[in-house]
Amino acid sequence: MSSAFVTEIFSSVQGEGKYIGCRQIFVRLADCNLNCAFCDTDCRRAENCRVETAAGTATFRDVKNPLEPAQVVEVVKNFCDTVPTQAVSFTGGEPLLNWRFVRDVATAIKNFGVKIFLETNGTLPDALEKISDAVDIISMDIKLPSVVGRNLLPLHEKFLQVAYGKDLYVKIVVADSSTREEFLSAVETVAKVDAGILLILQPVTPVNGVGAASAEKILSFQAEALRRLQDVRVIPQTHKFINLL
Repeated sequence: MSSAFVTEIFSSVQGEGKYIGCRQIFVRLADCNLNCAFCDTDCRRAENCRVETAAGTATFRDVKNPLEPAQVVEVVKNFCDTVPTQAVSFTGGEPLLNWRFVRDVATAIKNFGVKIFLETNGTLPDALEKISDAVDIISMDIKLPSVVGRNLLPLHEKFLQVAYGKDLYVKIVVADSSTREEFLSAVETVAKVDAGILLILQPVTPVNGVGAASAEKILSFQAEALRRLQDVRVIPQTHKFINLL
């Protein structure tokens, strides 16, 4: 039986990307294989997982970690019975580090009438291959070298190839330190797989000393990406604007 350290489970709206504004249940797992400069999430394992007591209330109870799939399934079912929900989002951290747990929970909640949504840094293609049949939507980040200190594009390309055919979109966080060269390399990586894959440029929310990109840079990056890709959108983290989880 699989188990995992889960940081929190709650019901809110998706604040980023293609499905912005949709009601979702978020299952945030601990652990990450990267250390991004702009990360605003504590990925460390905690003694307890905080679980929302009722959907959308932002009041929580503690459940001792690690959790088993049945515990998450029970919470998800209660939330789905209360509020019609578009998807259950596995986020992190990096959820594919716990792919067995994600697979077990996703398989059990398929009959609740919700989509399985995976938010991932796009660096673990072998893990994705093991659970791809259980996943409906993939929100994949491409991490620029200025963010993580190394070139991950070969891994990202392999991940895109595994994810291709799913409801897939790619997100690149753009900061003041992002360079044109690294950005265009990332765009080319997406285009090599399929120029029809949706690309979202997410202006960084300033944190940990990482500064926001100028409007000029954002618009310039979008214009250049549109020469290689069919659909390139600029979408910030909207949930931050209205103090949602």
